[in-house]
Amino acid sequence: MLVECVANFSEGRRPEVVAAIVDAARGPGVHVLDVSADSDHHRCVLTLAGEGEAVAAAAWRAVAEAVARINLTQHRGTHPRMGAADVVPFVPLGDTPMAYCVALAEALGERIAAELSVPVYLYGDAARRPSRRDLAHVRRGEFEGLAARMQKPSGVPDFGPAAPHPTAGAVAVGARPALVAFNAWLSTTDEAVADAVARAVRGSSGGLVGVKALAMNTTSHGQMQVSMNLVDFRATPLPAALEMVRREAARFGVAVTETEIVGMVPLAALLASAQYYLQAHHFSVDQVLELGLMDLASLQPAAGAGGPMP
Repeated sequence: MLVECVANFSEGRRPEVVAAIVDAARGPGVHVLDVSADSDHHRCVLTLAGEGEAVAAAAWRAVAEAVARINLTQHRGTHPRMGAADVVPFVPLGDTPMAYCVALAEALGERIAAELSVPVYLYGDAARRPSRRDLAHVRRGEFEGLAARMQKPSGVPDFGPAAPHPTAGAVAVGARPALVAFNAWLSTTDEAVADAVARAVRGSSGGLVGVKALAMNTTSHGQMQVSMNLVDFRATPLPAALEMVRREAARFGVAVTETEIVGMVPLAALLASAQYYLQAHHFSVDQVLELGLMDLASLQPAAGAGGPMP
């Protein structure tokens, strides 16, 4: 069964450490689809795909490497984090059931706790407590507040010691559907403006369904950023999120100067963007030339199989 793993690590400034984590993940049966690193966020995102057991083994190797190399007592970045290996979600691909990804998350979490002595919280569809379905709740207080939070009954991890790892903190391991990580830069350095825009867009504060948003101080761009996760990109497509950011920013005389998609994006999200902006309401995947050619290639007989040569 095919799965994706979008592992987030708290390192975006030392290329050699990012490379070591990526190299650790490489192995038979797993494909490294994408590596994204950001120095302002001080974070990297590694996208793996392949057969479930192979991907889980790759995630384990990458987590072990991160725990060995990253010291959160010396880490400062704009992105929330509680662990050296911060978030490790499994995403079902094709016909793979979510229950399979939950089982992978449980097995990986148990191994991380047992062999690395790092506390593990299960989140998303793997959560064992309703409050832990939401990653923001699991990570509240970040690394610096982790020790105090773990002293409370609500902060006891699902696996591992009831105290943070001294340098690696804790890790959230889970299962979830595909999402889109989408950032928009604003033509301002005013953090209050970016906070107001993020709050207006964020679903939990009355904004758009399935959208998480935070203001980020991205000093390398000299601008503030609204960093978003579209956890339900069908309910709120990319263009709808972007247009709301533009509209809210315009109230302060601020424009969107640039956007980015972090990591991989589902084709359905891009098709929805084309439909939205082109007003091509009946546009479908069948009209994408390259996908049609891929289907055609799959119908061609292999050389030597007795069929015509291409």
